[in-house]
Amino acid sequence: MERQSACNSEASLGVEARLARNACSIKELVEHARKLRAQVVRMVARLGIGYLQQGLGAADIFTALYLGELQLRENDPSWPDRDRLVLSTAHNTAVFYAAMAARGLIPPSALEEYTTDGSAFEVNASERVGPMVEATCGSLGQGLSVAVGMALSLRRHERPARIYVILGDGELQEGQVWEAAMSAAGHRLSNLCLIIDRNFMQVEGHTDKVMSMEPLAAKWTAFGWSVLDIDGNSMAELVESLHHARQTDDRPTCVIAKTVPGKGVPFLEHRMSHIAAISRAEANQALQILGAPA
Repeated sequence: MERQSACNSEASLGVEARLARNACSIKELVEHARKLRAQVVRMVARLGIGYLQQGLGAADIFTALYLGELQLRENDPSWPDRDRLVLSTAHNTAVFYAAMAARGLIPPSALEEYTTDGSAFEVNASERVGPMVEATCGSLGQGLSVAVGMALSLRRHERPARIYVILGDGELQEGQVWEAAMSAAGHRLSNLCLIIDRNFMQVEGHTDKVMSMEPLAAKWTAFGWSVLDIDGNSMAELVESLHHARQTDDRPTCVIAKTVPGKGVPFLEHRMSHIAAISRAEANQALQILGAPA
């Protein structure tokens, strides 16, 4: 779809309601997030199992980025001055592809190919999808390192583009992340913004039971980052944090976004299932709750 038709014009919105870079108000972004959640349910339900909880929990993050923040050209995905999004949690693709479709980067019909044999729309995102997938990060913990290299390159070429990374909290147990964190701060990469999807869930269970990460905000601050600790399911807080990141000109920004697995569907919320099964009846019930057709 055309990006301009997704939201109202700026002239019809109050300043308080429109903090994002593009034309969506907070209210409209919340509505887009609801639609993304419905798409996630449909996509995972076709297989009956998948990364459902993460997709529902992170829908607000992806909406704030794709429908509010990222400067992109739908008809020119290789535009040199585009903002880059690196999905380090490369398996959380149902919501990733749904967000790209909502932004007009891929046709909505492509979502029906999700995880089908031979499709480019695999569970782990890869460049097979096209240039809008900036990097393949199948091995967890790689995304921030890739993004640091991109941010350095953009700065050296004096490009105005920004780099955004979505990192899962379980990935913070990888040493590579902290090497990249030190490098980004050392180079003062103010064109880099990291969003940590802090859902407290990884394959082995609750992150605190696997390996405690707290005090997380203090660690990133000590590494030299500008740090914001927010409710990752609050659209207003997400949009304001991204605005803050753009205004920070002397260091990279880390947004610790606390999200609820299964957010938006009460009977799924807080269910700590890294790979969740969902029956057709449950999917229909979830879609009814989300006010969406099956």
